[in-house]
Amino acid sequence: MPPLSRWTQRGGLGKLLFTAPMLIVFGLFSWWPILRSLVLSFQRTNLVTDPTWVGLRNFSRVLADPLLATAAWNTVWFTALALVVGFPVPVLLAVFIGELRRTRTIASVLVYVPIIIPPVVAVLLWKQLYDPSEHGLLNTVAGWAGVGPFPWLQSAETAMPSIVVQATWAGFGTTTIIYVAALMSVPPELYEAAELDGAGVLRRVWHITLPQLRPVILLMLILQVIGTFQVFTEPYVMTGGGPDNSTVTLLMLIFKYAFVAGDFGKATALSLMLAVFLTALSAVYLRATRGWKHS
Repeated sequence: MPPLSRWTQRGGLGKLLFTAPMLIVFGLFSWWPILRSLVLSFQRTNLVTDPTWVGLRNFSRVLADPLLATAAWNTVWFTALALVVGFPVPVLLAVFIGELRRTRTIASVLVYVPIIIPPVVAVLLWKQLYDPSEHGLLNTVAGWAGVGPFPWLQSAETAMPSIVVQATWAGFGTTTIIYVAALMSVPPELYEAAELDGAGVLRRVWHITLPQLRPVILLMLILQVIGTFQVFTEPYVMTGGGPDNSTVTLLMLIFKYAFVAGDFGKATALSLMLAVFLTALSAVYLRATRGWKHS
């Protein structure tokens, strides 16, 4: 019997017809824009007039933009701060929730609450908290401690750290729940044996919890790096890239090329450069950490 006939008798045709709508929608709204952007990166177009084929000229125009280095540095700075400030927070919260017995469910719900707030609403809320006057909420609290007032978003030195704090608050809930779910798969016998040996909380966390979470931590680390390199909403709504371009990011530069200057070819060229960089970074990271998951 031909292979095609055997495949049809085993229900292959029915499975294909069942998944076809999903595949069509996924291809139309996911892969087609990617392929279309590859073409746009070699054209000069505003999506209204007829495009002009310019080859690699869009890439050279992007590299010649003096704002590119500033946006790239700001993006790297945001990523570094987010890793230092925001990456340990979900791990610590998950470990804390994992040590709870009766209130674990309530704690998990409270941790997830910030995710429920729409991103723009959360950013606007924090923008009000960052009121630089002495009557602003955060400056009022700082005044109780005898410090401040601080300029927060109005200073090039404090604007990016302030955005990182807000982004950490807005995003730690999902990651924490992922870590908590991973902790549920840790054999309880390990903790029981450690308790019988007299191990305290810190020793259980260091010798059992963190090693068991290592594969998830390594995965979440690269996902956070990819996500932070694509930061847009927080700096765009909070500062608009200021002051003095100190919070302009690569995605904000892409937005400027596309929707301010109307140069979609240049915007897709920078998008493609960012995608290639993140793909290469992910490949290097996954290769370098391949043996760490079970070491």
